Amino acid sequence: MTELATMDFHPQPQPGTARPWAFPAPDRGALDNGLTVLRCHRPGQQVVAVEVLVDAPLDAEPAGLDGVATIMARAFSEGTDKHSAEEFAAELERCGATLDSHADHPGVRLSLEVPVSRLPKALGLLADALRAPAFDESEIERLVRNRLDEIPHEMANPARRAAKELSKELFPATSRMSRPRQGTEETVEAIDAAAVRRFYERHVRPSTATAVVVGDLTGVDLDALLGDTLGAWTGEPAKPRPVPPVTADDTGRVIIVDRPGAVQTQLLIGRVGGDRHDRVWPAQVLGTYCLGGTLTSRLDRVLREEKGYTYGVRAFGQVLRSAPDGTGAAMLAISGSVDTPNTGPALDDLWKVLRTLAAEGLTDAERDVAVQNLVGVAPLKFETAAAVASTLADQVEQHLPDDFQSTLYQRLAGTGTVEATAAVVNAFPVDRLVTVLVGDAAQIEEPVKALGIGEVHVVRAE
Repeated sequence: MTELATMDFHPQPQPGTARPWAFPAPDRGALDNGLTVLRCHRPGQQVVAVEVLVDAPLDAEPAGLDGVATIMARAFSEGTDKHSAEEFAAELERCGATLDSHADHPGVRLSLEVPVSRLPKALGLLADALRAPAFDESEIERLVRNRLDEIPHEMANPARRAAKELSKELFPATSRMSRPRQGTEETVEAIDAAAVRRFYERHVRPSTATAVVVGDLTGVDLDALLGDTLGAWTGEPAKPRPVPPVTADDTGRVIIVDRPGAVQTQLLIGRVGGDRHDRVWPAQVLGTYCLGGTLTSRLDRVLREEKGYTYGVRAFGQVLRSAPDGTGAAMLAISGSVDTPNTGPALDDLWKVLRTLAAEGLTDAERDVAVQNLVGVAPLKFETAAAVASTLADQVEQHLPDDFQSTLYQRLAGTGTVEATAAVVNAFPVDRLVTVLVGDAAQIEEPVKALGIGEVHVVRAE
């Protein structure tokens, strides 16, 4: 009888001992020119991330020039007193670096990523962009044309159109938050090189700016390097601009942006709540995640899995502008899209989910899964220097302490089910939500009115 051959299997790998992890703490300092510096040594991160925050918020834009902060931000990489736009781009490429910038309500941010071996050269280019941007007339005209070309595409995008309408509805017309971040066709057309330079000269200075540097800084004399580059940036001393209070009207109502023939309806349901300084923020993050933060959330389970109305619905909180005195604000919203015939039934079920949540609360199992997903994956989320730098910059931008993120994970892990339930119910009260629907009004107006979730208004899509 033939003997059967045997196989030797490699031993099954066993998990190692879990190592403690905490969000990295930065070292804080300042340069002689007043620039605040946060540095964070991350061994092994050979690509260094640099974030520079400039105190040039959108509400500082002159009347009639909404979008000038965006044009200025984009123009930082379009030439300096040493290099033309083409030369500047070529120098960045030689460094293997990328430089991005954008403007938002808190201010303007520049983001640099570069191999640590090329950090001196890249920091020099970044410093030149901040110190002496060219703001060449032809380049500004090109950026203005590009921005004007973007606007029709944004208006044709249902999600972007819904976001614009929600901001218009929530905030008073006098508030910068009620208008598009990057300006309208009318305001962008009015922007020229002179307007960009005036905005730059009025708001861009090292004394109110912060630089965040994260990466493997072994062997790097960062003090000397920053002194030779960003330290050469000069400007008149100034104090940070005060943060104006945020007011909003979240009276329950429905706005339908009419898109005749649309086969889907874009949903955006929101209101304004407290920012990350609010003591309930961790509980609100946890409760909101249970409501609509993942594929296993309540909204997805009902609207996607059980009813098949949508590919996914999400609930989230997004900080708009932060202030330590409690006058900051965050957008608390639910977003998604459903097929047109089921718009009414989908909204009805969505409101049932909210009412059931208020009546019955979250379960311990939901809370445990949310904590595992939010806290357990944190080390993976912050594997790159860029992720750490961006979060540290967010903390600076939102006037938070340097240990906020690490403390947040501890508070999330210690938040109970009852506390998370109360926070999410208060965040999404069924009678204080502004609902924006971008879709075919002829098909959805009457079914939505029948739900009784607020007075319904129809506006024509632009």
